[in-house]
Amino acid sequence: MTPSDIALSDLERDALTELVNIGVSRAAVALRKMVGEQVMLSVPSVEVITHKAAAAVIGERESTDLVAVRQDFSGAFSGRALLIFPQTNSFELVRAVLGPDASDDEVAAMETEALAETGNVILNGCLATMANMLQQSLTMSLPEVTRGDGKQLLEPPDAIDGAGLVLFLYINFSVRDRDIRGYIAMLMDVPSLIALKILVGEFIARVMDDDMGQGG
Repeated sequence: MTPSDIALSDLERDALTELVNIGVSRAAVALRKMVGEQVMLSVPSVEVITHKAAAAVIGERESTDLVAVRQDFSGAFSGRALLIFPQTNSFELVRAVLGPDASDDEVAAMETEALAETGNVILNGCLATMANMLQQSLTMSLPEVTRGDGKQLLEPPDAIDGAGLVLFLYINFSVRDRDIRGYIAMLMDVPSLIALKILVGEFIARVMDDDMGQGG
């Protein structure tokens, strides 16, 4: 099974990108409340690729160690969600969350806790909003902070066989005028991705029906 076997049409990709952007914008609102300042979040691109390809993309872009917040999700579609940062960006993010007065020691001491909380806000906000707009609900596990390179972080969970694919999102966000880049990867088996594709198709049909109803 390859990405082309469940390739998204342009319309499906646009709809999925829109769903994800609505999700991360909701997450940005929650994050703004946490840090008390403006947070900008955007997802310029969404791709369905293999685990190996996703690891290669991160490997080409990032030369430093990576930090990820990991949460498993289950429901109409299941898998593992990862919010991934280069190590240097993770310190920037923690400093932004803790505030400008935080010392280097405080940033180091609070890094894991602050990352887990931030990851929980972003991943939960993104996935819960997507599921809600697809008229579904998801159950999320508690966040775990993990470290490694792209290959290690993007290893398929035991529940996903080697044919699993990755819904890979590049994200840009700024907190307190700090530009921080990262990635969201949703590791899913093929049945879950097919279920998601069907739900996105139903979402598109509902939106089109609404548009036709309003236009009529």
